[in-house]
Amino acid sequence: MEMGWQNISSITEGKHMSKWEEYKKKLGTTRPWDVLSPNTEWSEEETVKARLNVCFDCDSFIKVTAQCRQCGCFMKLKTKLQNATCPLGKW
Repeated sequence: MEMGWQNISSITEGKHMSKWEEYKKKLGTTRPWDVLSPNTEWSEEETVKARLNVCFDCDSFIKVTAQCRQCGCFMKLKTKLQNATCPLGKW
């Protein structure tokens, strides 16, 4: 069986998942606009620092922009969101 479009989709649990679906899955329940919502719950400063330290040591962390290669988020903001999670499960 020939698998077309392999470069834009992957197979997960027997289903094709587009790159967009993969990206949304890596984001988890957080969205970039959560930082603008007045209803957002924020993390304690100690939690933010601990999360950032994990990010700083991660191979997926882009130091120049402080972004995650996995989810594309700006980690100095994402780590402040209480309900945010690491796409690699590190925090």
